[in-house]
Amino acid sequence: MKTTLMGAPLRRVDVDRSKVREGVWPYTVPAVRDLIEHGFEPGPGLTIFIGENGSGKSTLVEAIAAAWARHVRADRRNVSLKVSAQPSDEDSDLYRALRLLGTPRGGKGGFFLRAEKMHELFTAVGPEGPWADRFGGVDLHARSHGQAFIQVLKTRVEEQGLYLFDEPEAALSFTSCLGLIALLARIPSEGSQAIVATHSPLIAATPDATLIEVGEWGMRRVAYKDVELVRSWRDFLERPERFVKYLGTD
Repeated sequence: MKTTLMGAPLRRVDVDRSKVREGVWPYTVPAVRDLIEHGFEPGPGLTIFIGENGSGKSTLVEAIAAAWARHVRADRRNVSLKVSAQPSDEDSDLYRALRLLGTPRGGKGGFFLRAEKMHELFTAVGPEGPWADRFGGVDLHARSHGQAFIQVLKTRVEEQGLYLFDEPEAALSFTSCLGLIALLARIPSEGSQAIVATHSPLIAATPDATLIEVGEWGMRRVAYKDVELVRSWRDFLERPERFVKYLGTD
């Protein structure tokens, strides 16, 4: 049975099969095949894709971000979404096949945060002017990558909409990750929605998140304790010598 998330920006993601290129990446990735076959319904608040490198989680988030920018036509008025969600040469063309279904009264704002686009975003915002004011009136280039990352989050999640993050933990220390968790947990309470791709057990522990484990099986909803990466990290931290002794130096 399909759910109706009243007020949440994004209710469902479907795929236009006429635009699927069979046998070509990324349409061969199990998670993408799952999306093609069954569609995807995000949680009403925070949804987290978690999985190993190459599992397809970033591909999914990148495509949804680009499709969302097109869906709300934000590229005409929102420089932050235009810069951050604009597909790069490395991105797939999956976004062209996506069909997004919104909900009544859902926010039309949003933002896509990924490390490789931060420099472009900081340059587009500039050190002064109306867009700089919306980012706290600071020179983002003058801050460390992690500090600027958190500054962007603190100032941009105030607008209701759909927020997407691709491995946001990459630029952050352990303590900064805890700060990120607090910000992510705040997004649903402010009437917005967020989708995150990560391989961090810290980020996956964000309260009330819907966890989707991505792998060779496609996509599956899981409890935190059952996530494979969480179990692996727990085993490592309990007895790291069991792992490192097999790595060698050859």
